[in-house]
Amino acid sequence: MEVLIILVPLALGLGLAGLVAFLWSLKSGQYDDLDGAAWRAIADDDPPQETQSDLAQVKR
Repeated sequence: MEVLIILVPLALGLGLAGLVAFLWSLKSGQYDDLDGAAWRAIADDDPPQETQSDLAQVKR
């Protein structure tokens, strides 16, 4: 039972730290443009690289 003297404040402190981190992320704008981040993750900006086998087929 004595361990609860340590665990309860520790759990409350970790919960408070998580809440503070979440509120900070809201304030700093981390969740402003969710659709843009999703499209940037799947966007293919770079053209495909030509391989040696592709170049050999073109020369034939």
